[in-house]
Amino acid sequence: MNENKNMVNFLKYRWFYFLISVLVIGSGIISVITWGYRLSIDFVGGTDLEYRMDRRVKESEVRQILKKEKIEVTDYRQQDRDIFIRTKPIDEKKEAGIRGNLEKSLKVKITPLRFETVGPVIGKETLKKTLLASLIAIVGILVYMTFAFKGFSYAFAAILALMHDFLVVIGMYSLMSHFLNAEIDILFVTALLTTMSFSVHDTIIIFDKIREYIKHEGRGNIDHFANRAVTDTMVRSLNNSMTIIFMLLALTLLGGSSIRFFVATLLIGTITGTYSSPFVATPILVWLEKRKG
Repeated sequence: MNENKNMVNFLKYRWFYFLISVLVIGSGIISVITWGYRLSIDFVGGTDLEYRMDRRVKESEVRQILKKEKIEVTDYRQQDRDIFIRTKPIDEKKEAGIRGNLEKSLKVKITPLRFETVGPVIGKETLKKTLLASLIAIVGILVYMTFAFKGFSYAFAAILALMHDFLVVIGMYSLMSHFLNAEIDILFVTALLTTMSFSVHDTIIIFDKIREYIKHEGRGNIDHFANRAVTDTMVRSLNNSMTIIFMLLALTLLGGSSIRFFVATLLIGTITGTYSSPFVATPILVWLEKRKG
C-alpha cells in the first residue's frame, strides 16, 4: 500500500513525452535537410591554414590574393586578427608562397598557427567502420536483451529508444553546425557511439526492475509495474546523470576549442539518454506488451 502511495504515474503523460520527442527530432531533421553539416577535413580532405596577423585585415583582400594564386578556398573564417582558411590540398612549398604573398601584399607580419593536409580517405574509412560498429552493436543488443529478458518487446523498445537518441544527437549537431560552425569529425563519431551505449545502459536498469516485479508478483498490470520501476530508479538515474552533466557542462564552457563540440555532443547525448530510458523506452515497452497481451 505504501509503495503504491509513493509511486508516481509517469505513464499518464506519455503523449506529452511523445510531443517533446517529435518537436526535438523534427527540428533536427529539418535542420539536416535544410542546412546539412559542415564536414571537417577528415571527411572532405584538403588543407587547413590558420594564421595570426599583427593587425586586422579585410576578408575581401585576403580572398583576392588567394584568387590570384589560383587557390580554391572551401572555407574561410576570421576572428579578430586570426584567420582560418581551408583549401584544396596544397604542399609546404605552396603554403610558404601563399604566406609570403599575403605578408607582402597586405604589409603584415604573419604567425602560422596551423598547417594540416589530410586526404578524404580517412573520413570514408571511419564512416564505414562506424556504420559497421553500430550495426553490430544493435544486433548484439537485440540478441542479448531478447534472451536476457525472454521477450523481443524489451529488446525492440530499447533499440527504438536508442534510435531516438541517435536522431536527437545528429539533429542537434546539425543546428550547432549551422549556428556555431561545428564540424563533423572523428570526435563527433566517438561521441555518437558513446551516447548509444549510455542510452541502453539506463534502459536496461528500468527493464530489469520491471522483470523483477513480474517475476515476484506475476503478470499483472504492466502500467503499474512500469511506473513503479521508473519511480524506484528515477533518483538513482538523475544522481548518476547529473554528475556527468555538470562535468561536461564545465568542459563545454571552459574547455579548449578543439574539444568543445565533442564535449557538447556528449552533453546532449547524456541528457537525451537520461530522458529516453523512462520516457521513451518504457512507454514503448508498455505499448508492445499490451499489444502482445
